[in-house]
Amino acid sequence: MKQPRAWQRMLSGRRLDLLDPTPVDVEVEDIAHGLAFVARWNGQTVGEYAYSVAEHSLLVEQIFNRLVPNAPASHRLTALLHDAPEYVIGDMISPVKASVGAGYEKLDKRLAAAIHIRFGLPAITPLVLKKKIKKADKISAWLEAIQLAGFSKSEANHLFGNVDPKIVENLTLRLRPPVEVRRDFNKTHAALLELL
Repeated sequence: MKQPRAWQRMLSGRRLDLLDPTPVDVEVEDIAHGLAFVARWNGQTVGEYAYSVAEHSLLVEQIFNRLVPNAPASHRLTALLHDAPEYVIGDMISPVKASVGAGYEKLDKRLAAAIHIRFGLPAITPLVLKKKIKKADKISAWLEAIQLAGFSKSEANHLFGNVDPKIVENLTLRLRPPVEVRRDFNKTHAALLELL
């Protein structure tokens, strides 16, 4: 019996096998482009543009940098790439991920490992670092919920935990065209790679 096609052609020309991804088929331009067009919150945010996973990734890296100001570039790069697999598998809100089950998580982990190896990071993020990035991710979700998704502070506190106001000081989210977000994602990625 013929196996179903499990690869996707990327704009770079690469064929990324979703079931068995290899680092050689990962290009940052494909990641930045894909993430700039994937909407967070299932697109249920205010504004003229969707709030993209690329924009979220930039915010998480910025918040991570505030939480861990002396973090090495490799940790900041890991924070930037924390949702990178979503450039091909899309973003699902947490309740949907939970109902889909282990298959989604396995696919996400395989893609993340290939992406990390491609950019000189450990295939599996160490647990201590993963927890710090998750904290930045939750703070980002809290901020997005309040500023873009119509949540009250009490709802956001209930779902994502209370946030130290100093960590989010002067962070005002603004929606931008995907081309701008893609450019900034690539620029941040390149700057962090130079520091490795």
